[in-house]
Amino acid sequence: MTSNPSNTIASPRQDLRRVQRRRKLAIAGIALLMLCALPLMQSLAQVEMFTHETVETGGIVLILIAIFGRAWCTLYIGGRKARDLTDTGPYSLSRNPLYMFSFIGAVGIGAQTGSLLIALLFGVGAFGVFLPVILREERALETLFGACFEDYKARVPRFGPRIGAWRDAEILEVRPHLLWRTLRDGLVFLMVIPIFELIDRLQISGLVDPLIYLP
Repeated sequence: MTSNPSNTIASPRQDLRRVQRRRKLAIAGIALLMLCALPLMQSLAQVEMFTHETVETGGIVLILIAIFGRAWCTLYIGGRKARDLTDTGPYSLSRNPLYMFSFIGAVGIGAQTGSLLIALLFGVGAFGVFLPVILREERALETLFGACFEDYKARVPRFGPRIGAWRDAEILEVRPHLLWRTLRDGLVFLMVIPIFELIDRLQISGLVDPLIYLP
């Protein structure tokens, strides 16, 4: 009995879509955990001290980099991950630039506490959550694209960036609704800024007592 080629291809594509749905659920879960945990954390540098404010400002810069970086990635991949192997633009520097910018955004969010250590812990935590998702995606892409993906793996690092590997596309097929959706989702990163400011004020007023102080 011969297998149906379309079914063979559909299976890894369906698996890839399931992994991407899990990624979105993981992001939602992480965001909820952050909102619950952050009022209990604070930096050793008090609010409005130079060190505290500098770390917060640096975090805002990282958040903006994450938002625009994710939009840049969407311009190139545009929802075609399960259909085409994208290896140009940011995907020529790293096999997972979308995740890399998400890690940067997570560090920026953690920096809103004014603590460098919490910022790094947020980045490491995001990496730990998404690494299994990345590995699952790679297995699905290997099944879908075979030798092409193996060649891509040899040229481009999993995270990178490898600047010397840069290559661009002559033409981009832009899907505006996906780009706007990515920008909209990225605004979630910005929403944490007023939330953190509110937490700072609650802690200053004594309405919320932090349990953990970190440098």
